[in-house]
Amino acid sequence: MNVRSAILPDADGIRQLIDAHTGDGTLLPRSLPELCENIRDFVVVESDGVVVGCGALHLYGEHLAEIRSIAVYPDARGHGAGRLLVKALLREAARHRATCVCVFTRIPEFFAPFGFAVTHEPLPDKLYKDCRRCARRHACDEIAMIRGPLPKMELPSTLARIRRPIAWAGGGR
Repeated sequence: MNVRSAILPDADGIRQLIDAHTGDGTLLPRSLPELCENIRDFVVVESDGVVVGCGALHLYGEHLAEIRSIAVYPDARGHGAGRLLVKALLREAARHRATCVCVFTRIPEFFAPFGFAVTHEPLPDKLYKDCRRCARRHACDEIAMIRGPLPKMELPSTLARIRRPIAWAGGGR
């Protein structure tokens, strides 16, 4: 197996791989235009020239990066593809000098050997970017894990409102 940076011709294969993991809620759906726009965030694992796994590193800033969209086809699991993806994404985070890397997962035991630990601290960057538009935002079953020192930040007032019902302008009776 070989891990490499994704290129535009990989976008449709990445979309198919992600789509295979959205039905059960493991991954959030990603459109082909969104994947093309963010293709530089992705790495892929190939086996015999076929993409069998993908993952992305989203950079929030030097203080935080997120490993996301990790997916491996079922018949390629157990052969190290997931480990190759995480190692490549951690190298990329280090190259960008991100001081903390986070991941949101239902399988924390997979990420623990890479130095990730469960956290219950809020991650405002993630809340603002993704959680507020996620259908599961009020019933999230993912476990937040971090590797490296968590940045200490104040939760902006606009994010604090995400945690409680929003009174819509003109209709908040």
